[in-house]
Amino acid sequence: MKKRIRLRSAMATAVLLSFSMAIPMPAQAAQFGTYQQPFAANSLWNSRPVEPTFAGDVIPTSSYFPSISTGAYSTGIFLAAANDGPMTVKGASGKQGLLNADDETYHDVTIPRWPASALPATGSDGHADIVDPVTNIIHSFWQLKKEGTQWVATQYAWTKLDGSGWPDPGHYYQGARATGVPAAGGLMRIHEVADRNAPYYPHALCLSLTTNGLSANPTYVFPATTADWNAAAVNTGAFPEGSLLMLPPSFDTAQITDADLRKVAETLKRFGAYVVDTNVGTPFSIYAEIGSDINPHRNGWNTGNANQLQLIRANLRRVTGAKGWVDGNGNAFTPEKNLNLLSMRGNWTLQSGTVAGAYQSWEQAVVFPATTTQSQVVNYNSNNLHPVSWALPTAGVNYTLTAKTTGGGKLRLTVVDKGNGNKTLVDTGFLDNGQTATFQWSGANPMAIVYAQSGIGAGSKVGGQLLRAN
Repeated sequence: MKKRIRLRSAMATAVLLSFSMAIPMPAQAAQFGTYQQPFAANSLWNSRPVEPTFAGDVIPTSSYFPSISTGAYSTGIFLAAANDGPMTVKGASGKQGLLNADDETYHDVTIPRWPASALPATGSDGHADIVDPVTNIIHSFWQLKKEGTQWVATQYAWTKLDGSGWPDPGHYYQGARATGVPAAGGLMRIHEVADRNAPYYPHALCLSLTTNGLSANPTYVFPATTADWNAAAVNTGAFPEGSLLMLPPSFDTAQITDADLRKVAETLKRFGAYVVDTNVGTPFSIYAEIGSDINPHRNGWNTGNANQLQLIRANLRRVTGAKGWVDGNGNAFTPEKNLNLLSMRGNWTLQSGTVAGAYQSWEQAVVFPATTTQSQVVNYNSNNLHPVSWALPTAGVNYTLTAKTTGGGKLRLTVVDKGNGNKTLVDTGFLDNGQTATFQWSGANPMAIVYAQSGIGAGSKVGGQLLRAN
């Protein structure tokens, strides 16, 4: 993924100074990319917009009151230790298998380190995120549970603990939420809720809307790369998944008299909350880690707190733009939308040689074992370029392919025009590690074909990055 570009102009500095004066920074710098504070400082989870602009749409009421979800339909985040043993997770009984969302196939997954404390949410979503500090990976599960002594799940995806916390088009599903993010993204954590002295949470929050609030067209917007599978058919509202919702600066948080809810409201004014999922009948539900001591109805139904949540609902607005962005360290930056388009996911066919390479998701590459002869595999299936709506290759635009290989592996990309007898439009030739090729996207019905060639000797890996050329 291309690094985000920080603004260095005088205007950006002035904006940052005025914004920092208006909103105090946390007393201590956060340790980003850790179990306690996931993702990079310039992740959108840990960043906030400067002088945002808003749409006028209002989240509608629904069957229930808005909620803070801390139990059956939230999630836990479990930290593995370096000496924890591995665990193989299978598909649930009677189901096709465990869907690995990145490689788009069904197979078991063996997690290298599995904490004994792992316990999925008891609701039907069965969310659980496992943090492996050795590999810096968050393993994210949907419908995780135990059948006897065997762990099973419906879906698995992963993301980097110190990454952006959002997918890119090439690795478009990186967590168990509908938007492809891990359930850890935006979660109000146990230790954060317990800090009653902090006036707000130090990151954007995550929330779900029900179908009368979610949009059918588009179903999702940047930074989301996907949405619920039936979103276009069942949604009737105005808010695409991936939207950032905030309370406007004019909102008076003194109206929120409950201390826990005021802390949420203060966060919604500063960082906002991203729409990451759908729920059934709740106007919005903001998620807190299971075990967090936050409950608007801790002593039974509290009409006052319910009405304060409705007040927040009536004032939340979708962000349509911003004068700038500030990361978790207080630095100005520009969120990067020119993200990798290319995946090396299969299916791969052996074209020459004797050793077939195979896609490995954690490597984001085709991996070849040791071989004494050169082998070549090809993928004709067009699943290397997943159709993310805001990142589709555009006719007339130039793109640059960069090979990312080890062990002498090589990468080649061709583009043929299916609308013109499979005429070859682009052929980059085989590229060594770090080599690039720039070409223009064109054709009536272009299709990408990707080739991976092994090195000779020890094992080799072949991956790549495809970005819009500047």
